Amino acid sequence: MITASSTSPNTKLERKLDAFAQHLCARRGLAECTIQDYTGTIRRLYPTIGLNPPHHVLDSLIVKMRKAGASYSHVVNTSLALERYTEFIGNPIQLGRPKKPKRIIRGTLTEAEITLMLAACRNIREQAILTLLAYSGLRNKELCGLKIADVDVASQIVHVHGGKGQKDRDAFISPACAGMVLKYVQSERPGARPEAPLFVTVQKGNPYGTQDLRKLVHVVARRAHIQKRVWPHLFRHSLATNMLIRGAHILAIKEQLGHAFVETTMVYLHAVPTAMQGQYRFFSPSYL
Repeated sequence: MITASSTSPNTKLERKLDAFAQHLCARRGLAECTIQDYTGTIRRLYPTIGLNPPHHVLDSLIVKMRKAGASYSHVVNTSLALERYTEFIGNPIQLGRPKKPKRIIRGTLTEAEITLMLAACRNIREQAILTLLAYSGLRNKELCGLKIADVDVASQIVHVHGGKGQKDRDAFISPACAGMVLKYVQSERPGARPEAPLFVTVQKGNPYGTQDLRKLVHVVARRAHIQKRVWPHLFRHSLATNMLIRGAHILAIKEQLGHAFVETTMVYLHAVPTAMQGQYRFFSPSYL
C-alpha cells in the first residue's frame, strides 16, 4: 500500500493531472484533444513550476518565453493551459496575450511538386493516403480518423466527423482521388467493415496515427527530392493556394477547408497576390 509519505513526485503529478483532466471534461466541457494538450503542457512544465506554482513563477515563465522568441500560438496555448490549471487548484491567474501577428502562408507546394511526390509513392497505400491528403485538404487528425464508410466514392465526398471544434462537415475530392481510394480499399482492405479505420499501420494493423502520417510525408518528400520542409498541414495550405491560382472563389475554398469564418481563409489571398491581380484585370472597367 502506498502511503502519503512514500508517494513519489511522479505519482503525485499523475494523480493531479488525472484530476485536472476530469475537471476540464466535467466542468469545462473541453474536447479530448484540448484536454491532452493542457495536461501535456503542465506535465512538461512541472519541473519548472511544480504542482502549486505561485504567480510570480508563472509571470517569469511567460516573460522568458517571450524573450526567447516563442511563437504566438505557443505562448497563447501555454497561457491557456496555465490559466485552466491555476483555476483548478484554486489559485487562478489571468495572463496577458501578445498581439497576434499577421500570418502570411509561404512555401506551399506547387501542382508539379505534389505530382512528383505522388509519383514517388511505392505502393497503392502510400498513393491513397497522399492523394486523399492533397485533394481533400483535410487536417492531419481528420484524415487519420477516417473510417472506410466516410469516403463516398460515388459522390466523391469525404464525410469528416468531429473535426476542429467538434464539427462535422463534407469535403470534396476529385474523381481521380476517389478512384485511387477505391482501388486501395479493394486491394488492401478487402472484407473490412464500413466502420473500420480507412488507414491502418502496416505491421500491426493499428489505426493510422498523426505521427505515422508525418513520417510518411517526410519520407516521400525526400524520395521526390522536394527542396523544402514538407509536413501534412502543408498539403492543406497548398490546396487552398493552388485553387486560388486556378481562379476559385474564396468562399468555395472556405467551405472545402471547413473554416468557421471567411477571415481565416482570406490569409491565402496574401499568399497568392497574382490571383487578386488576375481578378482585377478581368473585372476592372475600360476607361481608355
